[in-house]
Amino acid sequence: MGIGRASAMIAAGTLVSRLTGLLRAVVLVAAIGSVGMASDAFAVANQLPNSIYQVISAGVLTGVIVPQVVRATAHNDGGHAFLAKLLTLGTIIVGSITLVATLGAPVLIDLYSDFGPAQSALAIQFAYWCVPQLFFYGMFALLGEILNARRVFGPYAWAPIVNNAVSIAGFVLFMVLFGQSRSGLGGWNTEMIALLGGTATLGVIAQMVVLVLFWRRIGIPLRLDFQWRGMGLGRMGKLAFWTFLTTLAGQLVGLVQSRVVTPASGENASVAASQYTWLVFMVAYSTIVLAIGTPYFTRISEEVAAEKGDEVRETVRQAIRILGLLVVVAMAAIAVASIPASRIFSKSAAEAVLIAPLLLAYLVSLLPLAVLFVVQRTFYAYGDARTPFIYTLIQAALLVVLTLVVAATTPLEQRAAMVALAQSVASTVQTVIAAIMLKRKFGSFGLGGTMLALGRFVLLAVPAAAAGWGVFLLVGGVDSWMLSGMLQGALGAALIAVVTGVVFVALLALFRVPELTTAVRMLRRR
Repeated sequence: MGIGRASAMIAAGTLVSRLTGLLRAVVLVAAIGSVGMASDAFAVANQLPNSIYQVISAGVLTGVIVPQVVRATAHNDGGHAFLAKLLTLGTIIVGSITLVATLGAPVLIDLYSDFGPAQSALAIQFAYWCVPQLFFYGMFALLGEILNARRVFGPYAWAPIVNNAVSIAGFVLFMVLFGQSRSGLGGWNTEMIALLGGTATLGVIAQMVVLVLFWRRIGIPLRLDFQWRGMGLGRMGKLAFWTFLTTLAGQLVGLVQSRVVTPASGENASVAASQYTWLVFMVAYSTIVLAIGTPYFTRISEEVAAEKGDEVRETVRQAIRILGLLVVVAMAAIAVASIPASRIFSKSAAEAVLIAPLLLAYLVSLLPLAVLFVVQRTFYAYGDARTPFIYTLIQAALLVVLTLVVAATTPLEQRAAMVALAQSVASTVQTVIAAIMLKRKFGSFGLGGTMLALGRFVLLAVPAAAAGWGVFLLVGGVDSWMLSGMLQGALGAALIAVVTGVVFVALLALFRVPELTTAVRMLRRR
């Protein structure tokens, strides 16, 4: 499957997944709000399995498995014996970590929050229901990354839609049985906690089951094999060690951020609001960066394995330019539509205005993170996980310092947005350092010209963003129909985004930007 077709398949699945995820968020906001003590308690508890999952999955699985599976495919059995051993080992590791994390839920809540006794007690009860998601997230990622490495991209991108559908049904049932807007701490009982937390976990189970069904359909044996000798655990362990430390550094920073933001819970934007704005941010990141970048990563891994250095460099440059082109227009569109977009998961226009700065702060890092995705995966393709750890450690240290400065100098009502901005600044510095290290480690990739191309994209995005902002002002700004309800917020954000995108594409065509032709050609190959 070619890059264009694979990217289109992943993008379509990811877009539908993220849009249904936004709908899930809307229903959850209707049930428990986005600003309030109960909503923040649930947000912290439900984030725990995601945080731990990032450590064992996003770092170890993504950084290690794809290159190893690509190499194993060349075996006489197509790599099936290796995959059985890998699946067995992964199941044991993820299962053991999940058991320990569930038993340690009270400790994890205390680590990740600075709540009062009543709010902390509610968060712990939620955590007992939510932390078991970790096992099913881990297995989903393990199966999905193996499928990606074998150029089967569709199931991994589309399965989360089932998760969202199950969650939406459960949250609607919660509102039918217990009412809406339960953002305060009063009135919560065991049945309510079990339904809300259990629904979130059941959705994750459902998406893993879907992936298992697809796994069996493509002919890969689904069996356990405890004979791990000869599968290259030494090499994999070395890579896993550094990718584990890389991701662990990021999660330790997340812990500091959570403890700094949680004191704002109640009347101000806090953990829940941060998660909802991050969800909007991830619509752009996942639909563009992951959808297009994942097939590129597989191609880079194949070219590195075949020792085609010149082709690797060309693929890296092309990946960054195509990602950059699409990411820049997404940044512009979401930025000027940030207030209507925030209305999607808030209960009033005033709350939308309160939450929008968080979204703007996160958007600052969208382009740097797109570049970092390609650079970091290139290191992984070469079997180097140590260097990403070094530049991530620098980013983590800088972010901790910036977050502590925010905690000491910023009032509670602005704290969440400033923490998000600190994260964007640190991520930008991290990307610059990573690009420099890539050049020193593996020679020039011609990234200077690529960065100039990204700069041109940004310049062309300015008038496009101005056009989108003009639409918002024309209809009345913060007093317009776009902020009168959640649906109106979605429609308003979509209108602004379309205007911004059309103007941007028109400018690209006017100035005959070559990357536009490449992007269109990729879409036609779908």
